[in-house]
Amino acid sequence: MKTINNLVICFLVFLFLYACSPANIVASGSGGAMVIAEGDRSMGSVIDDATIKVNIAAKFISSEDNLFVNISTIVLNGRVLLTGLVDNQEIRIDAVRKVWEVDGVQEVINEIQVGNRESLKEYASDLWINTQAKGLAAKAVGLRVVGYNFETIQGKVYIAGITSRPEQLEDLINAVKTIKGVKEIVNYVIIKEK
Repeated sequence: MKTINNLVICFLVFLFLYACSPANIVASGSGGAMVIAEGDRSMGSVIDDATIKVNIAAKFISSEDNLFVNISTIVLNGRVLLTGLVDNQEIRIDAVRKVWEVDGVQEVINEIQVGNRESLKEYASDLWINTQAKGLAAKAVGLRVVGYNFETIQGKVYIAGITSRPEQLEDLINAVKTIKGVKEIVNYVIIKEK
């Protein structure tokens, strides 16, 4: 019985870590684990990506530079998108180095910014933009929105995901462009052949 309880606890922790990117645990608690429902990714791919994400989180937690709190990770087919704000270039480089140490990582896209959030107002603005992006995306593409991840840093919206419908991606990007405060949209969505 104790073994079953331990397995259940491990599975729940695994889902929690996959569902919440490090910077979003407090900010939004996004439900990334729902990507399993997305038809453009296999269950094996989702599990591989979740394993990579958990291993990156473990490395970031053990870091002295608050990487777990300051950097958000999105993992899709072994591609790792890093976003967030750190104090200096050395921390930025160290984060990328730690990600490359994880088995299964195919590519690292480093969008970590050096600087700091100047005010609570800027942080709230990014959070508001991110929330609006998720809402407009759901309106534009419906349930397939679970295949996309959004991260906003200083008005710059990063979109990552996998789709086999480029026209749907175009609708999503056009919707996000209408959000007040969006300075730039960075598209890391993979277009998969049908």
